[in-house]
Amino acid sequence: MSKGRPSAMRRAWSAYRQRWKRRKLLWRCMKASRALSPLVDRTGAIRPGDILCFATVRNEMLRLPQFLDHYRKLGVTAFLIVDNASTDGTDRFLRDRADVSLWRAAGGYRASRFGMDWLGALLLRHGHGHWCLTVDADELLIYPHWDSRPLPDLVAHLDAARRPAMGAMMLDLYPQGPLDRAEAPADAPLTEQLPWFDAAPYRCELVHPKRNRILRGGVRERVFFPDDPRRGPTLNKLPLVRWDRRYVYVNSTHSLLPPRLNDEYDGPGDPRLSGILLHGKFLPDSAARAAEELRRAQHFIDPPAYRDYHASVARAPVLWHEGSVRYRDWGQLQELGLMGRGDWFTTAS
Repeated sequence: MSKGRPSAMRRAWSAYRQRWKRRKLLWRCMKASRALSPLVDRTGAIRPGDILCFATVRNEMLRLPQFLDHYRKLGVTAFLIVDNASTDGTDRFLRDRADVSLWRAAGGYRASRFGMDWLGALLLRHGHGHWCLTVDADELLIYPHWDSRPLPDLVAHLDAARRPAMGAMMLDLYPQGPLDRAEAPADAPLTEQLPWFDAAPYRCELVHPKRNRILRGGVRERVFFPDDPRRGPTLNKLPLVRWDRRYVYVNSTHSLLPPRLNDEYDGPGDPRLSGILLHGKFLPDSAARAAEELRRAQHFIDPPAYRDYHASVARAPVLWHEGSVRYRDWGQLQELGLMGRGDWFTTAS
């Protein structure tokens, strides 16, 4: 018995610390709401049962038309977007979209926990009780049968299974040639512009005390961090959540509090229903954006440590190699073990 008590005490202490961390982050989000200036607020039209999409954007005109179209077709009924001082017309474009509510945030992206304080404020105010997608403008969520079973069907299935969230792996797509040359016009589907990806290797690590996962691997690790893979990007996310005002994202959408939410996804090989975030980071503007990031230093906790990475992307390298796989469809990703179907197949077939 005496040996078990310290472990129980440590668990209790850890749970106490995580509750306080969650409260501190929620307080940050509440304070961050004062930094948001509404440009157009259509949230009064949100109805119970609506599926909401939250995003922070900056100079995303190359991606926004396909982003909005993709999620509308999936069943998103309202977009709540924070614009972080765009200069390419992103804000003007979004203001004219009838299903978009838009706020401006002029503060630093890194200082706002990479936009999560701003989005946390909106999730706290508008997300409670809704299924909410929190994604970047270069991320398109797909899942088994997504082309025939939209999000209302998916979230009904998750509700029936008593699952509060669905995880997804971020899959970097890239062209066969240099990064400043897509393989199809800008109005073509993302998977035609950037049709290649790395099918393996990927590895997922469980981290205490938040029980969050860290999934690494793929093309960016292979090309940019071969000698220090632990500096490679984290690829697991929890983008789809039935939101509760007690929830808060900790590190982008990679992890959540309370910790039990992080148990909803174990990365590739997890047999439960999960998704893929098709990642359009490497469209032809990626080199110019990396050059800008060298100046702005807003996308990493320790920006100087990633100067070489951004400098490499700014040179528009070739990421393709003989092991690259050409994207076909969601079934291919399922066959490769990159996303699971759970019992969704039996109910969706």
